[in-house]
Amino acid sequence: MSIMATELERLDAVAERLGLDPPIHQHLRHPKRSLIVSVPIRTDSDELEIFTGYRVQHSMTLGPSKGGIRYHPDVDLDEVTALAMLMTWKCALMSLPYGGAKGGVRCDPLKLSSRELERLTRRYASEIFLCIGPDRDIPAPDMGTNEQIMAWIMDTYSMQRGATVPGVVTSKPVLLGGSLGRVEATGRGVAYTTAEAMAHLGLPLSGARVVVQGFGNVGSVAADLLSGMGCRVVAVSDVHGGITNPEGLDIRALQALVRAGKAVREYPEGEVITNEELLELSCEILVPAALGGQLTAGNARAVQARLIVEGANGPTTGEADRLLRDRGIFIVPDILANAGGVIVSYFEWVQDLQFFFWKEDEVNSRLRDILMGAFRRTLGLARQEGVDLRTAALMEAVSRVARATKLRGIYP
Repeated sequence: MSIMATELERLDAVAERLGLDPPIHQHLRHPKRSLIVSVPIRTDSDELEIFTGYRVQHSMTLGPSKGGIRYHPDVDLDEVTALAMLMTWKCALMSLPYGGAKGGVRCDPLKLSSRELERLTRRYASEIFLCIGPDRDIPAPDMGTNEQIMAWIMDTYSMQRGATVPGVVTSKPVLLGGSLGRVEATGRGVAYTTAEAMAHLGLPLSGARVVVQGFGNVGSVAADLLSGMGCRVVAVSDVHGGITNPEGLDIRALQALVRAGKAVREYPEGEVITNEELLELSCEILVPAALGGQLTAGNARAVQARLIVEGANGPTTGEADRLLRDRGIFIVPDILANAGGVIVSYFEWVQDLQFFFWKEDEVNSRLRDILMGAFRRTLGLARQEGVDLRTAALMEAVSRVARATKLRGIYP
């Protein structure tokens, strides 16, 4: 089942539980706007290469749409649409004044030079120019993109507007209007929700074994912070494979290894494993923070974690979700677990609009307040309704968007 089919199935189930008006339900099943663009660039060898780009705005009912841009060979309209829908629910759950969007270019950024990446980014930004803006749709980084790419998008947009517009993107370099704490925000949010979930389960953080799939920006930060909380990170992985050590891994050493351009499997103090083997290791906490669709009906029965905290978007298929719940494994869903990034993106946007910037401890404190408030509300609703955390999170998010849609009405 595709990620889009999974998310529609989950929406349909929640709509039935909420007794959602059928027209509103149908409205929420479809994105507001989907754009497919051709992205031609001149390569360094002076050849013309054509890429395909996307930008999907699922909803603008609660405010301008918000969502990342990913560069990956598997990007397609189905995936981008599903991720845009997830962003709508995530923003609504966090009570942010945003709808959801997502974008991407089907490419392999690792095969492009810096100059080619800049040309690709600027052409893509030019193609989606009419759709984005600080009061329309605010992109951010995602898989395969970073703050440099956001800087190029901001500059391209600003050149076409004739004025510097820092609020058009978030997670920019701090020098260009980025927020302190934004780079670490998603991983920090994963760590915060992990600690809260462990407390709910009555399990100690100290000594808890953690397995992290995906040692990128989200996974590496979450691993580092959880290690600092007393957890023992026993395995991590990247696209090339993983490394495990039951005694625990030195996360700072692994981060240095990755910064040096090496794969985590080159870490000398552990056993090399595959990404598939990593998901089945014995542990208390599993953090899937890589691609979507990693936990499936094929491997869900072999997962040994007590707690799964979804650092990635859509890492668990619908059937896997049911199997894991039936086995008593507690899951913190993506729209709750990894919302730290969009929360601090919201802070950055506010700071850009005001041209007034906050200290990092203020950013982190406000992040914690919003995320923990959402976690506790969601947990309370789950207990009240007798449902799992994912269903409760979607119930709150969908009901907020549905109520706002009714209040605004349908124009004309």
